[in-house]
Amino acid sequence: MSVNKKVGESGRKWEKVCIFDPIIKRVMIHSSGTYECKADSKGRITVPSGLKVVLDKELQNGFVLKPSVFNRCIELYPQGEWQEIMEKMRAKLNLFSKQHLDYLRKFTAGVKEVEVDAAARFLIPKSLVEYAQIDKEVVLVPLINFIEIWDRELFEAQNNSIDEEAFMQLTEKIMGNDGV
Repeated sequence: MSVNKKVGESGRKWEKVCIFDPIIKRVMIHSSGTYECKADSKGRITVPSGLKVVLDKELQNGFVLKPSVFNRCIELYPQGEWQEIMEKMRAKLNLFSKQHLDYLRKFTAGVKEVEVDAAARFLIPKSLVEYAQIDKEVVLVPLINFIEIWDRELFEAQNNSIDEEAFMQLTEKIMGNDGV
């Protein structure tokens, strides 16, 4: 996989962050940092130019929004990635098990498909705006195969609540040399 580096209009360098990996047949969103933007009074967000350029084809296919399981934020999935998740669900769940059906119902509650308009905007439904407590200031956080959408204040509070020592230990555990 090659990564193209270019200079955007602002002069800031950015990397192509949306790559289709033919081996695992899914979209991988490779990006560093976060993107700040605003939600308008209708709940529309304009995709920041850095993400707009690199998500290119994904913008045409639309996205799936869902409430996060672990945080008070929204997860934005490219359609292809969402279909991959649903296939994994199909393989793992027994649709004749009440417990599995309850899980699937809860996991997909609030899921909405969204399209990006010609102005690179997408509408977050009111129920999801309320769930994520989005006011006006929004932070987009690309994470490997999806993007988190946070209210800026909640994002900062969540990020600041992470214990630094515990984070360092977890980083070492996950990214360390595996005892080598």
